[in-house]
Amino acid sequence: MTTTTPSVHPVDEVLPYGEMAAVGLQHVLVMYAGAIAVPLIVGGALRLPKEQIAFLINADLFACGLATLIQCIGFWRFGIRLPVVMGVTFAAVGPLVAMATSGVDITGIFGAVIVAGVFTVLVAPFASRLVRYFPPLVTGTIITVIGITLLRIGINWAGGGVGAKNFGDPINLGLVALVLATILVINKLFTGFVANIAVLLGLILGFAAAMALGIVDFAGVYDADWVALIYPFRFGTPRFEFGAIVSLCIVMIVVMVESTGMFLALGEICGKKIGPPEIARGLAADGLGTIIGGVFNTFPYTSFSQNVGLVGVTGVRSRWVVAVAGGILIALGLLPKLGTIVASIPQPVLGGAGLVMFGMVAATGIKILARVDYGPRHNLLIIAISIAVGMIPLVAPTFFAQVPKWLAPLVNSGITLAAISAVLLNALFNGGGSDADAKRELAAAASVEF
Repeated sequence: MTTTTPSVHPVDEVLPYGEMAAVGLQHVLVMYAGAIAVPLIVGGALRLPKEQIAFLINADLFACGLATLIQCIGFWRFGIRLPVVMGVTFAAVGPLVAMATSGVDITGIFGAVIVAGVFTVLVAPFASRLVRYFPPLVTGTIITVIGITLLRIGINWAGGGVGAKNFGDPINLGLVALVLATILVINKLFTGFVANIAVLLGLILGFAAAMALGIVDFAGVYDADWVALIYPFRFGTPRFEFGAIVSLCIVMIVVMVESTGMFLALGEICGKKIGPPEIARGLAADGLGTIIGGVFNTFPYTSFSQNVGLVGVTGVRSRWVVAVAGGILIALGLLPKLGTIVASIPQPVLGGAGLVMFGMVAATGIKILARVDYGPRHNLLIIAISIAVGMIPLVAPTFFAQVPKWLAPLVNSGITLAAISAVLLNALFNGGGSDADAKRELAAAASVEF
């Protein structure tokens, strides 16, 4: 009598260690530029010293690794158990910067992050019911405003940084042009993995050119430790402010809609059936990752779409490969000297990469809006008003100077204002949609990279 061993699904396959290490490192390289951008932006908005921004970078990478392990390995009701890499969401950057400029300190930001994570965990089992309130009309508008809001940061970086004496200096503009040209040439000449890391390669070349010009400030690199632990609440006990919490909870609803689409897309790539229980576990892991972010001094987490594309490019569907990537991220987070080097990248170099990354966010929003039915005239009106409202804090930063202080983080975020406007106006004119509409939107969202 012979017995047969059931075949292992490619998602659960443990590959040779060398192959897992190589592909896992590829996943880290693909997401690295996006991962370090958020702590650099928020740290700059909070006017933190260089060594603290370096710590935020290390904390971000460390929490990225922990959240990735939870998502791809899973435990109890957390983790979709697919090859998913987690990273800080760009959707939260605008509200986080608005909090910083409204007087919310870093402990208030981390308090809002923790509550937003708890909110996501609680809402995750019911998230499919929220999708009907976020058709392309709403998500496209919100993501477009996110991109436009971030572009202001990228443009200021490109000039040399807000308040820089050499703002707009030809050397700064030359570095921006070099980074942009590198990214464009790589995308023109290469496909697949090399094209996926074009932004990272542009940053590296721009950094090398800045070093050659002698404009890189390596202060603090020598004194930074080679290895150090990341510990919770380094900046103090979290504080909880209503406006900041509401703003991030709204952001996390948008993130859940986008994550759901990515989970469906990844399920198709991996040949794994994804239903409501799997989606709920994946979104709960987004929430738990966000809680971990707030505890370990970083920001809200979501599934990175660029890594979903890498799974398709490499054809490696094993979640254990991504677990290796999570381990690499944790290891990188324990290297303060590396974080200090990253914090030393001149702002014009970051600006060249930021123009591409943030512009792509805006372009993704426009791509989503292309699916909207503009037959009913009110759909155009919803988009027009929501984008206009979202531009108020960007164009007139003192517009809401007279509102109560507890509302400041809410009304000074153009992304939050655009989200509230788009959701409410869509519900007023179009209603909540149906279950069939929600399923169609999820299928469509699965084809959109963000």
